[in-house]
Amino acid sequence: MKRIKFPKRYLIVFLTFISTCVCYIERVGFSIAYTVAADAAGVNQSSKGTILSTFYYGYACSQVPGGWAAQKIGGRRILLLSFVLWSLTCAFVPLDPNRVVTLVVARLLVGVAQGFIFPSIHTVLAEWVPPHERSRSVSLTTSGMYLGAAAGMLLLPSLVKFRGPQSVFVAEAALGAMWSLLWIKYASDPPRPEHPKATAASFGESLLPMKRSQKVKVENGGSSVKTAGIPWKSIIFCLPVWAIVANNFTFHYALYVLMNWLPTYFEQGLQLSLHDMGSSKMLPYLNMFIFSNIGGVMADHLITRKILSVTATRKFLNTIGFLVASFALVALPLFRTAGGAVFCSSVALGFLALGRAGFAVNHMDIAPKYAGIVMGVSNTAGTLAGIVGVDLTGQLLEAAKTNYSDLSTPESWKQVFLIPGLLCTFSSIVFLLFSTGEKIFD
Repeated sequence: MKRIKFPKRYLIVFLTFISTCVCYIERVGFSIAYTVAADAAGVNQSSKGTILSTFYYGYACSQVPGGWAAQKIGGRRILLLSFVLWSLTCAFVPLDPNRVVTLVVARLLVGVAQGFIFPSIHTVLAEWVPPHERSRSVSLTTSGMYLGAAAGMLLLPSLVKFRGPQSVFVAEAALGAMWSLLWIKYASDPPRPEHPKATAASFGESLLPMKRSQKVKVENGGSSVKTAGIPWKSIIFCLPVWAIVANNFTFHYALYVLMNWLPTYFEQGLQLSLHDMGSSKMLPYLNMFIFSNIGGVMADHLITRKILSVTATRKFLNTIGFLVASFALVALPLFRTAGGAVFCSSVALGFLALGRAGFAVNHMDIAPKYAGIVMGVSNTAGTLAGIVGVDLTGQLLEAAKTNYSDLSTPESWKQVFLIPGLLCTFSSIVFLLFSTGEKIFD
């Protein structure tokens, strides 16, 4: 029997999926381990918010440089460099809440290193994945974030309880090292366009509409390659890019607030133990994993079957996802039981993940050649959301603790979840008005 050949691009997508999974195990792991260590040391909520948000300062600084480096040096190499740097930092830094300077520097370094990851991934996927597979490929890759967060929420509280907070850093460093070895062994750059077996991003390109002014004449079956520099001015002043930026900011504001403060909400807002909650605490992130992939499959189905245009598909899924998430976020503090809070947060995060089939794939719709650059620009906004949201939440909770004596009342958490709820509504309107599925930059 003829041997069935497994396309290399599928392996690349799977490895990028594992990479995002490992990264979010690290992020959730730090919030869990640091929360336990900080509470034991008597650190207040405002100070906790400052430390938890430090990561995002470093993360913000490296987004655009990460996109530029991936464009110039190659996404494959930059992605590997990122993993090596943050894994080494986790391996050698002690988790001691009283050593504030050490923790701040370490989280900045981890943030800078991980800031290169998503621009690199988008550059790799834009090179390897044809347009008619992009929605589900990007959705699968990014769903690794949520599976990683779910795995972290399920397993790491027990690891902290039995082996101590420092054990989380050791486990994260080991995972990063193992992924790096897999990437070295199996990843490669895509075939050159002139190669007869090339399956890079030009394959299936006709499924994406392109504005008339952007079309390039191709003669004798060849393909023209532009060598012009990165069109920074056009990118910065492009309204569809800003539509992506607005939704990236909102998505990450909601995600990072929940990721960093949901453990505190369960333990102090609802008086529950994360360890005693068992597997239920991972459901919000598991729901994100499921809905992210549902959104990707739906988007590719709607586009390839020509049920909706690329533009209409992106707007439809983005709007549904963000509006449902908005209602769930606003309602979250009204649920006072573990089941109710898990259900509401699962709906919010699940539909936010569904919305990623709208804005998060749109980078490659409008600028496949500069996907890493546009991703870097928009993810900088998403990172700023982490800085603002995580730190602001700490200040809101510290003020609420002063007004209500503790954090066990719904009023203490109302503003925390109202802000991302309103942002979801606003950004969905922006995306409806200004986004497009047409290729703008070539």
